[in-house]
Amino acid sequence: MLTAFARAFRTPDLRKKLLFTLAIIVVYRMGTHIPIPGVDYKAVQQCMDEASANQGLFGLVNMFSGGALLQITIFALGIMPYITASIILQLLTVVIPRLEALKKEGQAGTAKITQYTRYLTVALAILQGTGLVATARSGALFSGCPVANSIVPDQAIFTTITMVICMTAGTAVVMWLGELITDRGIGNGMSILMFISIAATFPSALWAIKKQGTLAGGWIEFGTVILVGLVMVALVVFVEQAQRRIPVQYAKRMIGRRSYGGTSTYIPLKVNQAGVIPVIFASSLLYIPALVAQFAGGKSGWKTWVEQNLTKGDHPIYITMYFLLIVFFAFFYVAISFNPEEVADNMKKYGGFIPGIRAGRPTAEYLSYVLNRITWPGSLYLGLIALVPTMALVGFGASQNFPFGGTSILIIVGVGLETVKQIESQLQQRNYEGFLR
Repeated sequence: MLTAFARAFRTPDLRKKLLFTLAIIVVYRMGTHIPIPGVDYKAVQQCMDEASANQGLFGLVNMFSGGALLQITIFALGIMPYITASIILQLLTVVIPRLEALKKEGQAGTAKITQYTRYLTVALAILQGTGLVATARSGALFSGCPVANSIVPDQAIFTTITMVICMTAGTAVVMWLGELITDRGIGNGMSILMFISIAATFPSALWAIKKQGTLAGGWIEFGTVILVGLVMVALVVFVEQAQRRIPVQYAKRMIGRRSYGGTSTYIPLKVNQAGVIPVIFASSLLYIPALVAQFAGGKSGWKTWVEQNLTKGDHPIYITMYFLLIVFFAFFYVAISFNPEEVADNMKKYGGFIPGIRAGRPTAEYLSYVLNRITWPGSLYLGLIALVPTMALVGFGASQNFPFGGTSILIIVGVGLETVKQIESQLQQRNYEGFLR
């Protein structure tokens, strides 16, 4: 792998892409430390120092922003509005015929959907920015901090609008930086920014575990976490690369004096076809009741039940609901992202068939049967991986956004594998050996 990296830097155009990507990453990380106007930065830092390891409701968004959310910087919202907009557009493509038609138009339709995604990202950034400012003004962003109510000293309407505009503009800049990496860098711009945001929180989270440890000055706990992390990375890589290959045979066709077809290929169905989307859906859905209860007044029965059962990551009810939601959303997302009937129709149109299976409806039923069978182990794997942070919360006193678990490890490994494959493909075009031998 080190030799492949050296060859990548020796290739002039690939070296320019890598250096350009690194420069964009530096700009992105600088923006995560620039506070927006109207915020008392000293009060924010005091609350950050006094905050417990569990960052509460805002931990997931803070992780995706690289720690910028709780510091209320210009990139506080990070890449989360774009992720949400992309998921919403992907879901709407199934139910809105106009979007489905655009998706089938090729590059022009994809460009139009991308434009809609940008508009929706800005709208969501305004909504989330307004919610973050309101939360910071009320002191709920850092519950328990004595100076939480003074984070935003000036609560005038002009100051509030300025703060929301700054965070919305920051989200637009982050989206632009990601597209720059996609166009002029090594590709996968949004995914790489997400990778950097999560990886940036690793050192502080690991060091917090070391400081909280009691065995050999915390080094035993620190080493155990590193060991568990390596085992989880190996497990995730193994499952993410696993796939069921369904053989497809194309019949020979004579057109004039030439014969076409007669080739054999396969349909790769990944075990984890849904990726990290079910974990994000489940986490977001579980945050909604707790968020509503936090802003609800009084001491009603439902609020007390939510605060006791759905705000603590180590509570049995929370663990059970989290696991079941992940399994449900895994099947739900696979059902809307992979259409067996469409695949069967395309195969029939081009003269393809699965050996032993008739073309048309029997092929679609066979694909649905195989997809359901491999989705079960994929969904259970996602649920178990996502529960590792909860076990760490109990065993080591770590936060719910444990560095080597759940959403973090899935995104880190997934984006890392995809980026390595892209660099490898560019190396192989120049007759160099890639990373994966």
